[in-house]
Amino acid sequence: MATEPIDLEAAGTCVGPDGSAIGMPQLCADWMPNQIFWLLIALAAIYFVLSRIALPRIATVLAERQGTITNDIAAAEDLKQKAVEAEDAYNKALADARSEAQAIIAQNKAEMQAELDKAIAKADAEIAAKSAESEKAIAEIRASAVESVEAVAKDTAGSIVAALGGQADDSTVAAAVDARMKG
Repeated sequence: MATEPIDLEAAGTCVGPDGSAIGMPQLCADWMPNQIFWLLIALAAIYFVLSRIALPRIATVLAERQGTITNDIAAAEDLKQKAVEAEDAYNKALADARSEAQAIIAQNKAEMQAELDKAIAKADAEIAAKSAESEKAIAEIRASAVESVEAVAKDTAGSIVAALGGQADDSTVAAAVDARMKG
């Protein structure tokens, strides 16, 4: 509280008999013109500070941010274009590598087929040679078997004729066996 006495007549109806305020002094109608005056002064000061100091700084920061954002968007577009070009180059290189690999595979298949054909021809020649040798050996064995069968047949026929009590000479037995073997 103030130590100075309050002039009750000058204070109006907002001051009690003991000098204290009745209710909220901000709502006292007698003091409204004074409050409005100081309100306008305070608003003018705030407006002056905001318009001359704060708002230009905020505008500068916003302009810098907008410039940074624009530059970043442009850089991103450039990088995106470079990425698309790099991807296209990669896809082209990949397609070229695949076609080259297919050509190498085809060439290797042809070389392997040629080598396989040579090996098959060599194996066929070896098999044919061995088959001819085998056929020759079989023919020799067959000829010797026929000779052996003929000799055994002559001996057996001679023995059978002798066992039956007949007399057969070797030329007759040989002629009979030869005739039977020829069919």
